[in-house]
Amino acid sequence: MKKLGLVLEGGGIRGAYTAGALAWLHDQHIHFDYGVGISSGAIYLVLYWDGQEKLAYDLATKYSIAPEIVGLKALVKEGHYVAYKRLFEHYLCDVGHFNGKNLVKKNVPVEVGCYVLEHGQTEYFPVDENLQTILGSASLPIAAKVIEYQGLHLLDGGVTKMIPIERAMEQGCTHTLVITTKARDYVRKPASLLVKMLMKVVYRSYPQMAKDYALRHINYYKQRQLIDDYVKKGQAVNIYPTVNVPVSRWKGSAEQAKQLYELGYSDMENRKEEIMELIKEED
Repeated sequence: MKKLGLVLEGGGIRGAYTAGALAWLHDQHIHFDYGVGISSGAIYLVLYWDGQEKLAYDLATKYSIAPEIVGLKALVKEGHYVAYKRLFEHYLCDVGHFNGKNLVKKNVPVEVGCYVLEHGQTEYFPVDENLQTILGSASLPIAAKVIEYQGLHLLDGGVTKMIPIERAMEQGCTHTLVITTKARDYVRKPASLLVKMLMKVVYRSYPQMAKDYALRHINYYKQRQLIDDYVKKGQAVNIYPTVNVPVSRWKGSAEQAKQLYELGYSDMENRKEEIMELIKEED
C-alpha cells in the first residue's frame, strides 16, 4: 500500500523557498501520510500541517529577516547570534497566535529531527504544545542556545541529518516528495578548522558532537545519493531551487526572501506532472 511522505531540508532564510513550495501543495489540496523536517524545514512543516499559510509567508518574508533576529542585536538581547526566543515567542506565538496544541490534539504524523547531545545522534520527536522540539530542531550549534526538553539537550538535527530521507523510509513511506533548499549542483564543503575547534570547546562535555560535525559534508552526500536512488526508482521527486537567489543561511533582504518564496511555488507548478504521478493512488 502506498504511503506518501514529505521530507523537508533546513536552510535558515533559504526556508522561504520551502514555504512557497508548501503554499503550492496547500493550493492543490495535496496531503501526506507522514512528514519529517529539519531546522527551518521543521518549522514550515508544522505550519503547513496546521494550515498556517499566511503565518508561513510572514515568517519567510518578514519575521526571519527582521534586523533583531540575527546579528549584534540578537547577541545583545539573547546572548546568541540568532534570537530564536524572540522569533518563536514574539513572532510565531504572540503575533502569529501559533502553538502546538492543535497538532498535539490531532496526533499528527509529523516528526522533527533534533541532535541529542547526551546520545550523540539525531533523533526524531513529535510536536509538543510549547514548540520546544521545533525550537530544538532549529537551534544551530554555537549560534543558538541549547534547548532542554524532557531532560535532554537538543540542537539542530542537521548536525548529522540535513535531509531526513532515511527517517521517512524507516517510517514506512513508499514514496516521498523531498523539498531541498539548495541548488542541484550545490557543493557542501568540510567544516573549517576554526569551526571544528569551536565545536570541541563549546561542547567539550559532549565530544561526539565535534566528531559528527566534522563529518557533516560526508553525511550530506550520503543523503543526496539516497534521494537520487529513490528518484531513479520512481519512488521520490526532489524539488530544489532552479534559480540562484544569493542569500546565506543568515542574511537576505525582504525582496530576496519573496523571490525565494515565489520560486518555490513556481518550481512546484513547473513539475506538477511529476508530483501528481508520484502521489496518484495505485490501481
